[in-house]
Amino acid sequence: MGKDRLTAFSDGVIAIIITIMVLELKVPHGADWSVLLRVAPSFVSYVLSFVYLAIYWNNHHHLLHTVTKVDGLILWTNSFLLFWLSVIPAATAWMGENFLATIPTAVYGATLVMPAVAYYLLQKAIIRKQGPNSVLAIALGSDIEGKISPILYVLGIVLAFVRHWLSIGIYVLVAVMWLIPDRRIEKVLHER
Repeated sequence: MGKDRLTAFSDGVIAIIITIMVLELKVPHGADWSVLLRVAPSFVSYVLSFVYLAIYWNNHHHLLHTVTKVDGLILWTNSFLLFWLSVIPAATAWMGENFLATIPTAVYGATLVMPAVAYYLLQKAIIRKQGPNSVLAIALGSDIEGKISPILYVLGIVLAFVRHWLSIGIYVLVAVMWLIPDRRIEKVLHER
């Protein structure tokens, strides 16, 4: 099977997730600066989650450029990734309404670690189908960022029970790590 339907479906789901998230933003009631302060936690949560979804969409786009054939395992692991990404709007809204509260901050971290795990499993499924000498296998190499990110998320979850700001800071740090475009796949594709 080709990858076109998988790509189109994934793009559509991510677009819907972002749309749901923006619809959860509450319009401030009033016309002075103080009303903006009341919605600031929700907006900060939205911005962080939007950045994460954009990072996943960007990397998923590059990832699917390495795929030549799709099998059932790739379809299911991709669906597993989309499932965990679809949970992000609910966790974003909860954390935004309860900014710096322990449980919402920890749950938000869990909603970040699970797509990271799912993305790793999708990479492994693609490599299994394409082979150990595939573009993706060569491009990933040791994948330091991919291995460090889940560890940092778990640290963020633990810190949610100790220092909420440190927890949020770690979530921001991981996003910043991934904001710099990962050119490994592009480089390998260009060399072939």
